[in-house]
Amino acid sequence: MQFAGRTLAQAVLAALTALVLLPAATLQAAEKPRIQAEDYNIEATVSPQSHRLTARAVVKFVALDDISIATFELHNALRVTQVTDEHGTTLAAERVSQDSTIRVALPSGMTKGQEATLTFAYEGNVTSADDSPVPGLRLAYVGDPITYLLYSGRWFPVTNYGIDRFTARLKITTPQEYTVVASGGAVVSGADRAEESKGLDESTAPKLHTREQAGKKEKPPTAAGKAPAAKSEVGTRSVTFDWSKPSFPGTVVIGRFVDTPVSEAGMTVHVYFLKDKASFAQQYGETAAKELGYFITVYGIPISSELKLVQLPDDSVPTAWAPEMAGIAARNINAKVNYRLLANAIAHQWFGTIVSPLTRNDWWVQDGGARYSESRYIEYAAGQAGAQEAVKDMAVGALAYDSVPLGQIGTLDTFDPVFQSMASDKGGMVYHMLRWVMGDQNFDKAMRTVFHDYAGKSIGLKELQKVTENIQGQQMTWFYSQWLNSTGAPEFKDKYTVFRVQKGFRVVGQVQQDLDLFRMPVQLKIDTDGKTEEKTIDVVGTDSSYTIETFGKPRRITIDPNNWVLKNSGDLRLRTAIMRGQQLVQQGNLAESLKEFQKAIEQNKNSSLAHYRIAEVFYLQKNYQAAANAYRDSLNGDGEPRWTEVWSHIQLGKIFDVTGQRERALSEYRQALQTNDNTQGALDEARQYLTSPFERKDT
Repeated sequence: MQFAGRTLAQAVLAALTALVLLPAATLQAAEKPRIQAEDYNIEATVSPQSHRLTARAVVKFVALDDISIATFELHNALRVTQVTDEHGTTLAAERVSQDSTIRVALPSGMTKGQEATLTFAYEGNVTSADDSPVPGLRLAYVGDPITYLLYSGRWFPVTNYGIDRFTARLKITTPQEYTVVASGGAVVSGADRAEESKGLDESTAPKLHTREQAGKKEKPPTAAGKAPAAKSEVGTRSVTFDWSKPSFPGTVVIGRFVDTPVSEAGMTVHVYFLKDKASFAQQYGETAAKELGYFITVYGIPISSELKLVQLPDDSVPTAWAPEMAGIAARNINAKVNYRLLANAIAHQWFGTIVSPLTRNDWWVQDGGARYSESRYIEYAAGQAGAQEAVKDMAVGALAYDSVPLGQIGTLDTFDPVFQSMASDKGGMVYHMLRWVMGDQNFDKAMRTVFHDYAGKSIGLKELQKVTENIQGQQMTWFYSQWLNSTGAPEFKDKYTVFRVQKGFRVVGQVQQDLDLFRMPVQLKIDTDGKTEEKTIDVVGTDSSYTIETFGKPRRITIDPNNWVLKNSGDLRLRTAIMRGQQLVQQGNLAESLKEFQKAIEQNKNSSLAHYRIAEVFYLQKNYQAAANAYRDSLNGDGEPRWTEVWSHIQLGKIFDVTGQRERALSEYRQALQTNDNTQGALDEARQYLTSPFERKDT
C-alpha cells in the first residue's frame, strides 16, 4: 500500500476527508426544509453475519409549513415495509432513490407548527457504498468485525441533516459477542443477563450520563411513541441508550471490541478498539482525556465528563463524532498517537454537540471551530512552531477552492469537497483571525459565552457576531463581511526606505495588496542588527503607509510573520495545487491531477513534495520509468517535507523489485533505513522488504 499519511495529510485534514466524499448531486442543499424531526424511539436488530438491519423507528416531527407530504432521508439499501400514523393507520410511502428519500402522504395534511408522529418499519442488507446517501462512500455498513451506522449514513429517517437537533432512545439488539457503542447511558438486557449496566459490555464500567441526567434517576423514554418491545432471542442481547438533550445522537458502532477504561485529570474515556489495536488503547485514552481537559479550560464544561473513543474501519471516514463519542479510523491508530486528528474529533463535543449550525451556510461555525480547536491544542502541546504549521495547513485548504463565499456554501452538498474545504479550513482561519483581532482574552471569553448562552441550540453568524461585538465593545461587521461574504485573500508587498536619524533609524514604508475593500490589523517584524522590533499597523485598502523607528539598522521586514491573516503567497499556491491534485487522484482523474501537480512545479521547480506526488501518479499507472525519474527528482529537490526522502527510497525499492532488480531494490531499502525517519512506519516497511521482495497486487 502506498504511503498516504504525510506531513501534508495533517495539513489538509478536512480536505483529505473529502477526497473520497464525492458530491452527492442528488441532495439539494438549497431546498427549504418543510419538516423538522424532534425525537426518535428506534428499535433495531443487527445481524453482522448476514449484513442485515431490521428496525422500527417512531419519529416525532413538526411541520415548518403547510404540507400534505412528509419527506425523510433514508439509506437506499433500506426498504420501508410499513408507515403508520399515531392512530395506527397505514400511510402510503414512496421511495425516491435519486435523493435517498421516503415521501409519506398525509391524507389530512398538516398546518405550520403542527406536531405529528409516524412509525416506520424497514429492513435491508447494508453493505454497498452504491446505496449510500453520498455515492461511493460507505457511511453505514452491517458486517463483521465492525458494524457502523453513522448519523450521516441516514440509517434511520432523517430530516435536514446536520441542522435539526433531536433527542433519541435507541434499543440495539445484536449477537452476544458484540459490543454496542452509542450516545448516552446504557441499559443491557438479553439472554446472557438482564440488568442495568454501567457500561456497554462490562458491569464494572462507570455509567455514562448526559449533563442533564447526572445525579438524577433515569427518566422514561422521551419519544413520542413507544416502539413495540421485542424479546431478545437466545444468543442475543439488547442495549438501550437514552439521550434526552437535543443534539445528534444518531451514530451507533458495533464490534468485537476490547473495552479499555482510562481515567485521567477528572476525565473518563472508554476506548473501544479491536484486539489488534488494543495495545494502543491506553495511550489513546490518555491523550483523549488530556485533550478533553484542555478544551474544558478553553470552552467550559462539556456535555459529559466521559467519552467513548471507538475504532472505525478504513473504508469510511477518517473520523466521526456524536454526543459522548469520537470515532477514528484504524489506519490512524498506531504506536504514535495521531493527536491532531483526535483533537479535531473531540472538539466536536463542543462544536456540534453543544452548539450546531443554524443553516448550511453556517456550517463553518461547527467544522471551522473544531478545525481551529485542533490548532489550539497543537499550540498547547507542541508550542508555537507546531501551531504555525497547523495554521499554514488551514490556509492551504482555505484557498484551494476559494470560489464561493464562505457565508454562501449552503447551496453545495455537505460532502462536496469545496463545501468541506471551505467550512473546515476557511472556517478555521476565520476563528484564527478573529482571535488576532479580539486578542486572546476576549476571544476565549467569547467562545465560553457562546457555549454557555447557546448550549443545546443552533447558531449562525448573527448570534456569533452579537457575542463578539458585546465582548469587544465595537461593531465588527467589517470583519465578518470581509471573510464570509467575499472571496480571495490579499498578497502583501512591502516598499520601504531606511533613514538614519539621531537616535537610530527610521523606516518609512508602504504595505501594498490588491483587494480594494480589505481591512485588517497586520503585524510587521523588523529584523535589525540589534533587537528585533514588532509593530501592528492597520492595513486598509490597497496602500497603507507606516513609519517605524529602530535603534539597530533594519535588515529585513516581514509582513505578518506569525500568519495571523489569510493571505496568498507562492508557497501557498504550490501547496493548494498539490492538494487539488491529490483530491483528483482519489477521484481517479489522474490526467487532471498531473496538471495540478505541474502547476505546483511551476511555483517551485525543486519542490520534493510536488515531484513525489507526480511519481505517485506514474506509479499508479504502472509507468515505472517515469515514476522512478520523478522519485529521483524528489530526492534531488528541496527535501520538504522530510519524509519525502525515506519514502522515495522505499518506492524506488518497490519499483526495482517489481521489475526484477533485487540488488538495486535492496540498496534503496538500506538507504531508507539510513534516514532514520519512521514517518508512518517507513522504517518498518523498509525492513520488511529487505527480508522479502515487494510484490505488487492488482487492485
